[in-house]
Amino acid sequence: MKRVVLIVLSILFIFLAGIIYYRYYFVFGDGVKAGTMNYFVHKGYIFKTYEGRVIQSGVRSPVQGSIQSNEFVFSVVDQKVANQLNNNAGAYLELHYKEYISTLPWRGMSNFVVDSVVSIKPISSN
Repeated sequence: MKRVVLIVLSILFIFLAGIIYYRYYFVFGDGVKAGTMNYFVHKGYIFKTYEGRVIQSGVRSPVQGSIQSNEFVFSVVDQKVANQLNNNAGAYLELHYKEYISTLPWRGMSNFVVDSVVSIKPISSN
């Protein structure tokens, strides 16, 4: 009887660990987003995290006839990447990100976590 309980508890523990890994640590997707950064802050009550927004280039909508732009909302964990972004506010950036299924308080408020800056192009004032 003891052995059966131990086996059932072990299976339950492994199953629970798999669910936690899948929800919080499994990288669902990754890629590169580009645009002009217009917002980057360090905030939080208990866990201070870096949060930012990049405005992606607008595309002309054939249906509406207007230019639409998208916002890419992201979090940053790495201090080195955060310093790069802080020093280049308003620049045109290409950011590599990882997408997670759920957020963790110490990882930020977004499912998208930027892990590196691919390129930085200053915007001319012309």
